[in-house]
Amino acid sequence: MAEYQNRLQARYKSEIVPALVAKYGYTSVMQAPKLEKIVINVGVGEATQNEKALEDAVNDLIILSGQKPVITKAKKSIATFKVREGQSIGCKVTLRGLRMYEFLDKLVSISLPRVRDFRGVSKNSFDGHGNYTLGVKEQLIFPEIDYDKVSKIRGMDIVIVTTAETDEEAYSLLELIGMPFKK
Repeated sequence: MAEYQNRLQARYKSEIVPALVAKYGYTSVMQAPKLEKIVINVGVGEATQNEKALEDAVNDLIILSGQKPVITKAKKSIATFKVREGQSIGCKVTLRGLRMYEFLDKLVSISLPRVRDFRGVSKNSFDGHGNYTLGVKEQLIFPEIDYDKVSKIRGMDIVIVTTAETDEEAYSLLELIGMPFKK
């Protein structure tokens, strides 16, 4: 029995790598940039007053990613936000391998087109080292999240980490994957 491969993963190997090698003139296919991991982070500001808010965010992330998130804690106390050092203020999950491809495929082909008045994602969200950060305003764009069970609309940060050396290479990689950038 052949090992299951996501359609995006198969397309990456068959179409995207040859296209990148041709565009940038790499001497080996191993030089072509690839996806390393995707980190999804949900900051829950009201977790300081409401413990259940954090639980809801954790449950949403479990549904989205298929794995258990890590609870993130405050690094230092900030009195104006009523945050103490070590207090739980969010959660994050790191996706690699098959789950990463599954999530990105779902994000690009199903979730982003569901955003109201969507004109594409910004080209300016690269960090200079070939990584891309995307902010999502509400978790309802994902088909797995049941609208009736959502207590509060929460946003999340999605960081796509690639092996690309430059932002231009990372942009080409994500564009070929199908990320809908603004024209």
